[in-house]
Amino acid sequence: MKYKVNDIITLKKGHPCGENKWKILRTGVDIKLQCLGCDKIVWLNRLEFNKRIRKIQDKDGKFVSIVHYEPQDEE
Repeated sequence: MKYKVNDIITLKKGHPCGENKWKILRTGVDIKLQCLGCDKIVWLNRLEFNKRIRKIQDKDGKFVSIVHYEPQDEE
């Protein structure tokens, strides 16, 4: 699956601050995430990220399972 910068995602476990929404800041071999609750930044390698991701925010603002997510093609 292709993740993009500025996608909002949720992980299987929430952050200790109580928030479970994360913004993708950088993609590549490692993924850089920012907690939307406390602005903490964490790095996960791609394999660990793929194990932990649960949902992604679609264009309508709803969170959908990554299994059912169909990204829009950029024109």
